[in-house]
Order: sequence, then C-alpha cells, then structure tokens
Amino acid sequence: MTQSDGVIKPKTKRSKRFLESRAPKLAEGGKSAMIMKGGNASQTVSQALKDIYSLKKPNAVLYKKKNITRPFEDSTSLEFFSKKTDCSLFLFGSHNKKRPNNLIFGRLFDFHVLDMIELGIEKYVSLNEIKMSKCPEGTKPMLVFAGEPFDMDNEHKRLKSLLIDFFRGPTVSAVRLAGLEHVLHFTAADGKIFLRSYRSLLKKSGCKTPRIELEEIGPSFDFVLRRTHLASDDLYKSSHRQPKALKPKKKKNISHDAFGTKFGRVHMQKQDLSKLQTRKMKGLRKRKSEVVDGGESPKVAKVEN
Repeated sequence: MTQSDGVIKPKTKRSKRFLESRAPKLAEGGKSAMIMKGGNASQTVSQALKDIYSLKKPNAVLYKKKNITRPFEDSTSLEFFSKKTDCSLFLFGSHNKKRPNNLIFGRLFDFHVLDMIELGIEKYVSLNEIKMSKCPEGTKPMLVFAGEPFDMDNEHKRLKSLLIDFFRGPTVSAVRLAGLEHVLHFTAADGKIFLRSYRSLLKKSGCKTPRIELEEIGPSFDFVLRRTHLASDDLYKSSHRQPKALKPKKKKNISHDAFGTKFGRVHMQKQDLSKLQTRKMKGLRKRKSEVVDGGESPKVAKVEN
C-alpha cells in the first residue's frame, strides 16, 4: 500500500480487501476489545485479565507481553494498538504500591480515547476457584444493573454505559429461551461495584413457564472506583451520531401509545349524506307526488302493492 496526500492506495487485491474491511460501514459489527497488562502486573491482575477475556471471547485480543505505558498520562500506545487490531474497547491491568490490583476499562472513538474509568480490585474469586459447569464460549450475556448510583451519579452513569459496551456481545435479531443462560449482575452500593456471574437453570415448574434458578459460575469481583477520564458532552454526543440511512423514516398519520400499540389516522373528504345510497327496501321507496299550480297542497298518489 502506498500513501500520497493522506490517501492510502492499495497495490494488491489483498491490501484492497483489507482496506475495504476497515472502511466505515452503515451497520458495524460487534465491538472488539484488546486486553493488555502493564509493566508491573500482579498474579491477581493477570488472572483477572484472563477471566474477563474468557467472558469477552471471541471478540477480544489478549496481549501476553507486558506493555510499559500509563493510559492516564499518555494514551498514544493504546491508540496505536487500537488502529492495528481494529478494536474500539480496551482493558488495561497494572499493579503498584499506590494503586494495587488496578483495572482500567476504556473505549475509543475514531481511534482516540473517549472514556477511561479506573477500578481497583478489593476482592476477587477466579473462574478456576468455582467448580461449576461454565457457559459455552460466545454466549450473549444478560446484563443486570442494580443500585441508585447507576441512575443518579454522572460517573456511575458513564461506567454503566461503558460496561454495557464491553460485555453486551453481538447484536442478534431473535433469542431463544434456552440461550438465555448467562447473567452478569452489577451492583453499586456502599461506594463499591460488585460484579457477579451466574448461570440460569431452567427447572420444571408443573406449567408451561419454567422455574429459574441462578448458579454462580464466576468470576466474582469487588471493585472500588478510582480515577476517571470522561469525554466532554459535545464529543460524547457526536460519538452517538448515526448516519441518516439508518434512521427510521417517519410515517405520516401513524402514532404509538405507551404500550406500543400502533394507531393510524385516515383523512376523508366531506360527504353529502343526502346522496348516500342506503339499502333498498319497499318501506324506503320514494313516493310519487304532484305539484298543483296555484299554491295548493300537493296530492299524494296512492301506491298499490
């Protein structure tokens, strides 16, 4: 590939296919995440990154080598790896005396860092410590958020949006009941964020609706919120902008109520009811009348049946 005047021109068919795959599309695929660890990473951080990678697979890239970088001070290396792997999400793990067992969740917009939120691990139970059967790889999880901070505090609102982007999985048109088997539960309480992973079991209940039981499969995290780097409102709004081709076209005279019921309004011209054709009956037959000159009352002719 050659570059001239800021435009990359492919020389081979392979490079042309590569550029077409990276070109903007109306309907983008699922978001991928790159997972990496810093220069100093404890055993807890390394195992936590592997467990989160197992939850995110196959839309994730795990870097095994250490990367000496500090995202809050210089994010150029993250932007470089994002452009190289075509990932819009990242998870960075580090460990030091000031911030032990540190995880940084972040996302990028146009290959530039948009949001970064730093979470510290206070308590952690890995996948290997919980001896239960796991969900298959690539299972789309159900995300549950509990706690008032997710609806009241600005930082927790942005954290909720970031976690939804990170764990939501692929976009599907339909879901079968048996496929709803993985639950990720996030709870914000007492200044902490609790992450629990469950497997839903469908039991017999004696009726058509099954009885649901939750079984913890791991991993389990107790996070504390540390540093944050949030985008401005204008940049955050522009990152949510959609192309006009994807916006649904508004149809005239059609409305929906709060329950999703569809209503249509039909416009008709004014009708002359005197010319309205009714059902033909003998009782509604018009009678013959004669108009007498001189202003006399008309005589009604008798109608013989």
